[in-house]
Amino acid sequence: MKSNPVSKSKVAQARAPAAVHLQTIGPEEAGQRLDNYLLRWAKGVPKSHVYRIIRSGEVRVNKKRAEPTTRLVEGDVVRVPPVRIAEQAQMASVNAAQTKSRAHAYLDKMPVLFEDEALLIVDKPSGLAVHGGSGIALGVIETLRIARPELKFLELVHRLDRDTSGVLLLAKKRSALVEMHRQIRENQTDKRYYLLAHGEIKQGAQVMQLKYPLHKYLLANGERRVRVDPEGLPSHTALRVNKVMRREDVAITLAEAQLKTGRTHQIRVHLQKLGHAILGDDKYGFEDQDKQIKSKRLYLHAHLAGFTHPRTGEKMRIESPIPAEFTTMMKTFEQVNSTQE
Repeated sequence: MKSNPVSKSKVAQARAPAAVHLQTIGPEEAGQRLDNYLLRWAKGVPKSHVYRIIRSGEVRVNKKRAEPTTRLVEGDVVRVPPVRIAEQAQMASVNAAQTKSRAHAYLDKMPVLFEDEALLIVDKPSGLAVHGGSGIALGVIETLRIARPELKFLELVHRLDRDTSGVLLLAKKRSALVEMHRQIRENQTDKRYYLLAHGEIKQGAQVMQLKYPLHKYLLANGERRVRVDPEGLPSHTALRVNKVMRREDVAITLAEAQLKTGRTHQIRVHLQKLGHAILGDDKYGFEDQDKQIKSKRLYLHAHLAGFTHPRTGEKMRIESPIPAEFTTMMKTFEQVNSTQE
């Protein structure tokens, strides 16, 4: 029996490998690490697979092998293997509706405080990570990229801890991101946080200057921690007491912390060292006292960001109101004094 040439042709076509994708890096992608570029371009694909195809040499930059940390330059040509595209399309079709629905639900809890052609500034809720990671499918950046697909470029200017709420800056242009990073690096920005701390922080008329050196380390399970250590990096927090409140024999303090440096967990560890850990801090706090006053979140809120607009040069001051959880907690205590003008 003669074979059907049409059938053979269809089979061959079906088995033919998908075409390799060649991506040319434009000005908005320039400066990104290769791994971050691929993770964004290939939404929904497991990170482990992205790193595997980079390390195996299936991904090439200008026809050469590259490391995940390789910084891309405008005009670079990135080769992406066809299996990558197939998996991307398959996973996208399965998860797109569910992921989009979840992203819009998160977006509803994240008011926009300011937006123009260069910046997007949101009020991040407590409990939402700024980016996805181990065990976290969606963070702020993934949520906004899904909900705002028209934005060709969107990157975090800085980070907030998952349980910290408040003002979070994102850049919509590569040039804006570079300029904002310069301002942060040269201490030209103003970041202020409201916090509720255990106990009565006694302070005179002067602002307290907390200057404890900090050292990052990992627990046995790989979780990141920070401690005060003479060999650590210098860090500086300015602390101003606003109110001290008392309920029977329990006191809490409302204070404002201004970051002079931006170390990991800086405010949380400085308050712990001071002996007045922040309410609801599951890493550096007082678990028994949190249970006693029924603390259900980390009471740390980024309420103000001051900076120079990266395009116009205008002095900006973006503020977020104190969260309702703070007000509710403070109402259960009686104010005993105030240093607030």
